[in-house]
Amino acid sequence: MRKLSKILFSLLVIGSFNLTAEETLSIIKPDAVAANHIGEIITRFEKAGLKVVAAKMTKLSKEQAESFYAVHKERPFFKGLVSYMTSGPVFIQVLDGKDAVSKNRELMGSTNPKDAQAGTIRKDFGTGLEANAVHGSDSLENAKTEISFFFSPNEIYTR
Repeated sequence: MRKLSKILFSLLVIGSFNLTAEETLSIIKPDAVAANHIGEIITRFEKAGLKVVAAKMTKLSKEQAESFYAVHKERPFFKGLVSYMTSGPVFIQVLDGKDAVSKNRELMGSTNPKDAQAGTIRKDFGTGLEANAVHGSDSLENAKTEISFFFSPNEIYTR
């Protein structure tokens, strides 16, 4: 037991065992997929220290989009959002890394590309409020829910 404690302590000290690692969901939206920006966007995540641990390209059905965005059902933009998210293929991925949720949010930038900081994904690849290139989980709790919406545990390769 004492030897195990020393090993765990060593791992914590040198940073090989990261207690703040998280998973978050990222969707590259139809506009960015159509513009062939998948690779450039993934490269930004990887350069920032996030690892892609699950990925798939799919075209969402109306039912999937309505269910995924159900939290916005009563909002005036809901129908347009569903229509847009089903307009073409999306690239869905699980990102893993230290503070993945907040790091992903920082990399994405403001929801409206016009308001996003230079160098963020939405500023560089987004073309409008809906067509803003990417979706990302806004909290660790939502990340868990969103990840399980699209991926089963055996499709995620950190587990």
